[in-house]
Amino acid sequence: MNLLESIIERAKADKQRIVLPEGTEERTLRAADLILSNGIADIILLGDEQSIKESTKKMGLNNIDKATIVNPKEHTKKKEYTDLLVEIRKNKGMTFEKASSLVEDPLYLACLMIKNGDADGEIAGAQNTTGDVLRPALQIIKTLPGVKVVSGAFIMFTQTPQYGENGILLFADCAVMPNPNAEELASIAVSSAKTMQSLVNVEPRIAMLSFSTKGSADHEMVDKVREATDLAKKMDSNLLIDGELQADAALVPSVGSSKAPGSLIAGKANVLVFPSLESGNIGYKLVQRLGNAQAVGPVLQGMAAPVNDLSRGCSVEDIYNMVAITANQAIGLKKN
Repeated sequence: MNLLESIIERAKADKQRIVLPEGTEERTLRAADLILSNGIADIILLGDEQSIKESTKKMGLNNIDKATIVNPKEHTKKKEYTDLLVEIRKNKGMTFEKASSLVEDPLYLACLMIKNGDADGEIAGAQNTTGDVLRPALQIIKTLPGVKVVSGAFIMFTQTPQYGENGILLFADCAVMPNPNAEELASIAVSSAKTMQSLVNVEPRIAMLSFSTKGSADHEMVDKVREATDLAKKMDSNLLIDGELQADAALVPSVGSSKAPGSLIAGKANVLVFPSLESGNIGYKLVQRLGNAQAVGPVLQGMAAPVNDLSRGCSVEDIYNMVAITANQAIGLKKN
């Protein structure tokens, strides 16, 4: 929890403009009120201003007047954003008529605001599916140069301080890519390193996980992890990364030194990159439930600007924390 507190403090020290497309949703409004009260970010709410004011009055919220409220149906930059969308998507057949309709969709409008430099990050998903949140983000904001895929990471706060970074680890991909190929897996590793650096503020030590350690098994799935490890090193020569490693070899010093002698990562990993979404999703949920760990995320990574997806069952606290995390991602991207 000290990490979340430090993430919040970093957000306060360099306030970012975070747009919340689901601006009339109750949990979103309650979280926005707390964020504005505590000075964590500058909030942009999308929605009808009168509806938002009526809702906040009923809920007894006192800080929403500090937010910028933009009505997707009518605002001063509507034509500017329409022209921008046409320019971005003209090769895909985007017309002015279609674009003028799409800019009234809060999820598209939020991404256009980021692309235009009017916001620094976005959080949505309390009312919308992951697909609906990601679609306009991939069309408008797109991925970072050299990054092939968007992936989802979880920060795991475990009860085992002997592992990771005093019990804190980053797991990826647990949310987006079902079966990444070697190039995509390498991209996930590079993105995960940046997420670990920007959020946990420590040097990432990345283990590329498999059911094999350094040739203990031969299989095409193992070959994929080996190739991904080599590609990741070429993508970023400064990465501290090794693979293929079994989970125990990645985490436990005695096992790491036995199975992978001489490895700089074995037994010391704080970032675990899983070979598939299936293994990553199962892995984080097992650690969360059986190990009584707190899983914060998914933090979407690889985007040119931070866009994060919420669970539709999210709490006010979840939204509050994700705003701080999104702000930290924006700060990190600007530094890089």
